[in-house]
Amino acid sequence: MSVQGAAPEPVIEFRHFFYKYRAQKEPTLSDINLKIWHGEKILIAGQSGSGKSTLGHCLNGLIPYRYTGDITGSLRVAGKETLALGIFELSKWVGTVLQDTDGQFVGLTAGEDIAFALENNCVAQDEMKRRVTEAAASTGASHLLGKSPFDLSGGQKQRISMAGVIINGAPILLFDEPLANLDPATGKQAIALIDDLAQKYGHTVIIIEHRLEDVLYRSVDRVILMENGMIKADMPPDRLVSGSLLSETGLREPLYISALKFAGIRINEDMAPGRMDTLFLTETQKNALREWNKVYISARPINGKNETKAPELLTLEHLYFSYASDYALHDISFSIGRGEMTAILGANGAGKSTLAKLLCGFEKPNSGRIMLNGRDMADDSITERARHIGYVMQNPNQMICESMIFDEAAFGPRNRGFTETEVTERVERALNICGLYPFKTWPVSALSFGQKKRLTVASALTLSPEILILDEPTAGQDYKHYSDMLEFLKGLNEKGVTVLMITHDMHLCLEYAKRAIVLTEGRLIADTAPAYALTDEDLTRRASLKQTSLYDLARLCGIDSAAGFVQHYIDRERGGLWQKQ
Repeated sequence: MSVQGAAPEPVIEFRHFFYKYRAQKEPTLSDINLKIWHGEKILIAGQSGSGKSTLGHCLNGLIPYRYTGDITGSLRVAGKETLALGIFELSKWVGTVLQDTDGQFVGLTAGEDIAFALENNCVAQDEMKRRVTEAAASTGASHLLGKSPFDLSGGQKQRISMAGVIINGAPILLFDEPLANLDPATGKQAIALIDDLAQKYGHTVIIIEHRLEDVLYRSVDRVILMENGMIKADMPPDRLVSGSLLSETGLREPLYISALKFAGIRINEDMAPGRMDTLFLTETQKNALREWNKVYISARPINGKNETKAPELLTLEHLYFSYASDYALHDISFSIGRGEMTAILGANGAGKSTLAKLLCGFEKPNSGRIMLNGRDMADDSITERARHIGYVMQNPNQMICESMIFDEAAFGPRNRGFTETEVTERVERALNICGLYPFKTWPVSALSFGQKKRLTVASALTLSPEILILDEPTAGQDYKHYSDMLEFLKGLNEKGVTVLMITHDMHLCLEYAKRAIVLTEGRLIADTAPAYALTDEDLTRRASLKQTSLYDLARLCGIDSAAGFVQHYIDRERGGLWQKQ
């Protein structure tokens, strides 16, 4: 407790804090010194393996009570050493919303799940119902109380998880990669909801996330940048994006910052560049961006049409599918050319994953045809389709069947009858591409959610499929692994492998896809160039997509064709036509 008249104590304080997992030789966290004050909103960012998740586990008590290891130094929450509190007492101070919300649910209905903490505290039923109703209302989840948590969309699940955390009255809220599994519009709503809850209830909020630009849709007080288990920087967003620390630590800077730099505009704190909403540009700077854009001559006019001329490989004709009485897919028709790299976009529940299940044979259409190389695949088994189509699911836990990392990646090649030498070559190459080679002898249980995702991608790559379908390939990935994986997929694509990416990642769509197929409520509403799809206001609204900050920057500077400006940025990123101007 603070003494009256004295300076207030930090609500969280690390002092020369070290942590080493029992199975490791070197500390994962080294000499952490950090103070967080009541009511602050903090973003902890860093690459995978930087220590940011471990730092979060120390705050909520999973370390050392779930993940054992050696601790030196001090970590105090509300003025008390966490080792003296125990995990139950600590949970009263720190409420956590996990990255994988499915791992957090315990109730048969959303209402029961929200009430779980109150039931454990023996709260009277009438009081419990009142507080559940209030908590659900505060997160916009009142209409979900009677539904099973596992029947909800990603955004709805997150709202239920938030309600279950705030109902216990914890003054500190910890969010572990809250955007990993959400569509762009829902992710934007999630960040807004977190901010609204913090302002309404005065919570101290800590967000662990590597998607810096998306979190900065709303203001944060400070960004804690982690690297190699240490704090690399602790500063306001304006100062951070004005310097070179993001690129030095392998994190992606906001798209609008990159575009301004391409135009030769120097970024400084006076421009309030931490958020697109606060960015201030002088008329001279705006004109510099307009002039930079004028010299660009697009090699592919942005007219909203899909102009692919590749030979047809996969064709869908009037495809219908329903899980019950309502159609999940309604009259879907399009063709994929051989060697294309295509993004399939849409909100959670739009039918993207259902479409992938039909292609792989996990489900059968009610009517319509799926043709591969002009041949109807209706009678092909799942095994027969797997010879041509590799599939990586969104949730890696639904795919993994072996306990060891090497064996998981080797499962497919071994079942295809490859020699063990061939298996080893394929597995090691795939693990290396996906950043998992150093862990090839580890158990799968030692991997994070994002690392498990990479393992399932590696498992698919070992089989060299003709068509590769990836459901949210970048979910939970930092910029380095994101780039390494997609550059590898791009290389495969350039060698003729057809790649379909079901994604919420607008950056991925812009930079790697040549074509965007957009679904909403089971219907195909657009088949177009990504730059057009993400700058059409009506289309982005209908499909719950998010116009990128490049669109906002074009509007701020009075650039008439936002699609053309976005395409200019893409070609500049790819090292294309701009170099010849």
